[in-house]
Amino acid sequence: MTSKRVLVIDDNRDGAESLAMVLEICGHEVRVAHDGPAGLLAAAEFLPEVVVLDIAMPGMSGYEVAEHLRANPLLREAYLVALTGFGKPEDEARSNAAGFDEHLTKPVQPDRLLYLIDNARAANPQRVATG
Repeated sequence: MTSKRVLVIDDNRDGAESLAMVLEICGHEVRVAHDGPAGLLAAAEFLPEVVVLDIAMPGMSGYEVAEHLRANPLLREAYLVALTGFGKPEDEARSNAAGFDEHLTKPVQPDRLLYLIDNARAANPQRVATG
């Protein structure tokens, strides 16, 4: 396992902090934000390799955050994981359209998320910057 810079963006403070602790125990460098605008600021400063992002946040949805991340040349190659309560096929299609690499439905199996983070680059080798 290679340590990764992981940004968790979720308005559920307890869930976000708990996830951050698990990721840190597993050797990752983690930052947490609790809304879309704060997440975009944190991403610009931290330059995460992986972003674990809730979809249903007040003010700015995870879909909007993902689109902003993909539009930023410094962040567009980050591996984006939707972590959401929305699990219908159309929800996953919308996540894909917004630029997410993975769509996980809560409650997520920690081993599955850790596997995705550990293998983020291998799973997405051809993510290419577009203008």
